[in-house]
Amino acid sequence: MTVAVLALLAACKDASGRQQAGPPAGARPPAETREPNGKGQTPAFPNQTRAPQPASSERFAIRTIASGLSHPWALAFLPDGRLLVTERPGRLRVVSQAGEVSAPVPGLPKVDARDQGGLLDVELSPGFATDGLIYWSYAEPRPGGNGTAVARGRLVADGPEPRVENVQVIFRQQPTFDSTKHFGSRLVFAPDGTLFVTLGERSLPASRVKAQDLSTDFGKVVRINPDGSIPKDNPFVGQAGDRPEIWSYGHRNVQAAALDPKGRLWTVEHGPKGGDELNRPEAGKNYGWPVITYGIDYSGAPIGEGVTAKAGMEQPVYYWDPVIAPSGMTFYTGDAFPAWKGSILIGGLVQKGVVRLVLGPDDRVAAEERLPIGERVRDVRQGADGAVWLVTDETDGKILKLSPAGG
Repeated sequence: MTVAVLALLAACKDASGRQQAGPPAGARPPAETREPNGKGQTPAFPNQTRAPQPASSERFAIRTIASGLSHPWALAFLPDGRLLVTERPGRLRVVSQAGEVSAPVPGLPKVDARDQGGLLDVELSPGFATDGLIYWSYAEPRPGGNGTAVARGRLVADGPEPRVENVQVIFRQQPTFDSTKHFGSRLVFAPDGTLFVTLGERSLPASRVKAQDLSTDFGKVVRINPDGSIPKDNPFVGQAGDRPEIWSYGHRNVQAAALDPKGRLWTVEHGPKGGDELNRPEAGKNYGWPVITYGIDYSGAPIGEGVTAKAGMEQPVYYWDPVIAPSGMTFYTGDAFPAWKGSILIGGLVQKGVVRLVLGPDDRVAAEERLPIGERVRDVRQGADGAVWLVTDETDGKILKLSPAGG
């Protein structure tokens, strides 16, 4: 099916959410026109939310490569073009470009596949061509609860029955906690070979406050070496009581992460009722949750003191209210969609599509576009040919390929 991705909107709101009759003369309307949940909340700077739509975009065709997957969560490309795909119930599959789906790959540890838990992200080792290693994150069942864990193993996929050997668990989120929500988690290898792991704060009132507690891994981005050891230049190494793996803190539930063309980490996290955030996490910095946030609690009450800014806490680069429910992201660098080059493409669960952000030279958002897909988009990746690949988090989950319309 072909989808026109530029929409015509008749009304918009200003930065504080007040209704306007239309955009200012010469301005393009924003993609988001619904009432915000955070009444009276004011952005910290222009275009921190409800940026205008871009001046140009692309038309695309959607092709279903595979279907019948159970809540697929992530995909990664093997060097030969095949895909690794995780299913949240605990299955890893190898899928050909033609859509042939392997049997579940044996060798993975058990997962706690309740609610938001299960088998989550998957990534290839930077040295995969020689070491054959893959890394994956998952909700690990433990006595007294569970927690996000990261494991690695050698993928043997050159025969008819792929398998994983020599599995090692290299990281375990601490402490163990009894919750079925907010596990994170994305895996991103940095240019220096270290591994970023994004971790949720486990959602419950008793755990959410621990996003500010450096003695726990709740609500953190952590940075580890490929074997699970701690890089000596992490910001909290050697500080008594602080966990040395922590890179940044004050996060809620980061389920999107990617490197930009300069090799810098960017993340997108789920906010409360309103308040999804785009951030560029830097070493040792505090991103505020749950002390500051845009949006409100699901109950309708303010979060904490109901403030959106505080000294010593970072503002998001961008936020969404109402939410898009972000999961998966990539910086588009291909040639198949010239108007998208340099954009951030983010999966939307509630949005049921892809959100495209155009960044300006100041690393702030200049434009936002909504690309409708019609299903919950859980992960977004760019293929070698510049096509965009998606997985949909549904009972009948799909692998979708976006190509130029008419191409």
